[in-house]
Amino acid sequence: MRGRDVFMQTLVAQGVERIFGNPGTTESPLLDSLAAYPSIRYVTTLQESIALCAASYYAQASGKTGVVSLHVAPGLGNAIGMMYGALRSGSPMVITAGQQDTRIRLNNPVLGHDLVAMAAPVTKWSVQVERASEMGPVLRRAFKVANDGPPGPVFVGLPIDVMEQETSVGPAEPASLWRTPHPEPKGIAAIAEALLAAERPVIVAGDDIARAGASADLVRLAELVGASVWLEGLKLHMPFPTAHPSARLGLPLDSAAIAKALGSADMVLLVGGSFFEDVWYAAEGPFPAGAKVAQIEASHERLAYGVAPGLGLVGSIRHALAGLVAEIDRAASADYRGAARQRNKALAVLKDKENAVQKIRAEKAWDREPISMPRVMAEIRDALPPRAIVVDESITASIDLARTLDFSGPGDYYGARGGGIGQGVAGVLGVAVAQPRRPVLCISGDGSAMYAIQALWTAAHVGLPIVFVILANREYRVLKHNIDVYRQKFDIVSQEPYAHMDLAGPPLGFVEMANGMGVPATRVIKPGDVGAAIKAAFASGKPHLVEVAIEAKR
Repeated sequence: MRGRDVFMQTLVAQGVERIFGNPGTTESPLLDSLAAYPSIRYVTTLQESIALCAASYYAQASGKTGVVSLHVAPGLGNAIGMMYGALRSGSPMVITAGQQDTRIRLNNPVLGHDLVAMAAPVTKWSVQVERASEMGPVLRRAFKVANDGPPGPVFVGLPIDVMEQETSVGPAEPASLWRTPHPEPKGIAAIAEALLAAERPVIVAGDDIARAGASADLVRLAELVGASVWLEGLKLHMPFPTAHPSARLGLPLDSAAIAKALGSADMVLLVGGSFFEDVWYAAEGPFPAGAKVAQIEASHERLAYGVAPGLGLVGSIRHALAGLVAEIDRAASADYRGAARQRNKALAVLKDKENAVQKIRAEKAWDREPISMPRVMAEIRDALPPRAIVVDESITASIDLARTLDFSGPGDYYGARGGGIGQGVAGVLGVAVAQPRRPVLCISGDGSAMYAIQALWTAAHVGLPIVFVILANREYRVLKHNIDVYRQKFDIVSQEPYAHMDLAGPPLGFVEMANGMGVPATRVIKPGDVGAAIKAAFASGKPHLVEVAIEAKR
């Protein structure tokens, strides 16, 4: 058989149902093979970064390995930024790119370059198949490495002549691999002992809790010990129900601010994340003085990597949390249980107070024009249909979103990791493909949306009934906030305006752009029209964009 048949048959054996891509000449062997493999559908995008991000979110929302087809060096280059996001998100992916015929590699062919070297910094493994007999073994390893913990993208270069070579080495049969070890009982006992000794415990929850299906175990643990639960500052999943009394917001993005948010905690338990991702340097550490720190991770790579815990445990996160619940429930005294109940009552009071403050904040700005962010989020909340999924890249509106919308747990929410923008509008394609039976809403700022606006065409082309809400403040508002912080941190006194951060000259017309790509759109200026526009968009059963004019920072 030919190399391309080994490639396609391997995908079938691995259960691949979608390839996200942007076609090019060196991908002809793959494209020409699709008709013979009807179980695999090709999702066409207009630019490689869109394909990469959509596949990354598809992997997160489906639990399957995402597969991407890129186009030689420029196409791979287009996708590098989103590959970085996929790596930081822990998305299991096999990323391919067609490569020029190896027989002309010394002639400096058009679009030719060292693809392996280009992809290596933002992947777990980067390789090129040099002969057809390697195709099966390379792909077997690629799928394995992509899914080993922590999962992430793998790159495989596919020269056009190798895809057409004959080989007697067929596709490797996929293996059933159980990768996560059972947590060490002594480690569970040590962390349980530290929690039992704590008077002010705090838990910081990472994305891996959601991926492990361990959110219910985290809820039981938080209630049993009376701990508040914070989330990572940049998150992809919602590992803890946001309406729960113990739920707090995402942590800030510098160590000093993190320590301040954690307050007087005397015990901090970190679970399932890459702690911490800072934006600003701070001389102080992220933990309150004197606090004991413990960390639970599914892989050795993350344990004690970014922080230095006093206690650390590697193993199944679900089993570790369940083990902690069982051990603490067994060993907790009556006095401890009473103290934990009091902590839970205090957290419930704090939650009610925060909800009341957000309600007052929204009421004060209810009729403001341009529309206030609290009002927009309240209108979105009331307009969402049952079981809706929200893909969030609201950036500076994210705090209002977190304080207004309730998410019961994993699968209801997808955010963005890594800090690169444009992930929401592109990534929502993958979520909608992975979850076709659920309504899907994407919330994006206007600046972020412009990084991936071509995604609208794919939504129309494939017929994905996504509702895109674009929050249009005609500015890079987050950069204005950040330059304020920068000036403060470096003691810069300046009255200079925000340079190059406004998008009003000329203003971006998202309704017109959407219509040009086959997506109906509505522009909303009046606060009272937001909810009706979103409800009508969902009722249409087709992709629809709602551009909402919101307040700006001047």
